[in-house]
Amino acid sequence: MPKRIIRSAARGLTAAILTVALSAGAMAHAETPQEKATRILERVDDMWRGKSSRAVFSMEVRTKRYKRKLSLEAWSKGKDLSLVIIKAPVKERGTATLKSGTSIYTYLPKTDRTIRLTSGMMMGSWMGSHFTNDDLVKESRMSDDYDVSIAFDGERDGQQIYEFELIPKPDAAVVWGKITMAVRKDDLMPIVSTYFDEDMERMRTMAFSDIKTMGGRKFPATLRVTPEDKPDEYTEVVYHKMEFDISLSDNLFSISSLKRSR
Repeated sequence: MPKRIIRSAARGLTAAILTVALSAGAMAHAETPQEKATRILERVDDMWRGKSSRAVFSMEVRTKRYKRKLSLEAWSKGKDLSLVIIKAPVKERGTATLKSGTSIYTYLPKTDRTIRLTSGMMMGSWMGSHFTNDDLVKESRMSDDYDVSIAFDGERDGQQIYEFELIPKPDAAVVWGKITMAVRKDDLMPIVSTYFDEDMERMRTMAFSDIKTMGGRKFPATLRVTPEDKPDEYTEVVYHKMEFDISLSDNLFSISSLKRSR
């Protein structure tokens, strides 16, 4: 057989072997549905996070008995430190909530008292809203506390979405029996999360809307929580300004700083 034909055949065989090897390598490193779900969940988790942050936002609470609107400012550092202060209305100005680790302290300027919340108070309302004190403590990423899987992949209400199902990990200290989350496929923006208790009863929904770019990040600027048993009530948070990865002293997140917040 001529050498030219032999060399050509050898090159063809080498190319075939290389193609098979690369294909096998690609298959070996292909993202599994579980890995994909976790990656997207972590991205959603990190939308409002940074090494540190400052937020200016408003919160409207509507219940059967009252309607109130607050202007607030908040700072955070890592997962364990956060401080939220009411700026308006005047009668509630200076009321502050400090989170340090798993402990929460509330400062009431009218009585000049600082209260440490007990474990029995964690499911109580935070500042009269439909958020709980436990929501404030659970600053860890959802991917740390829940196993996530893709429950739905397709079109719903005219848009392509992923719907994830989050089940608590065996050792996770969480209050929810399950969470579902719908995310848009095109930009991975969250649409709605639904929270279930341990008996798999639907307890509340959190809807995300008004996509904006703040602090160099794109995320939903409006979050509305609606309790399942009171569909006419809600708490809506609207972010007006966000800064990420700013310089903050640990002294800001101290009990003594609560009184200075007035």
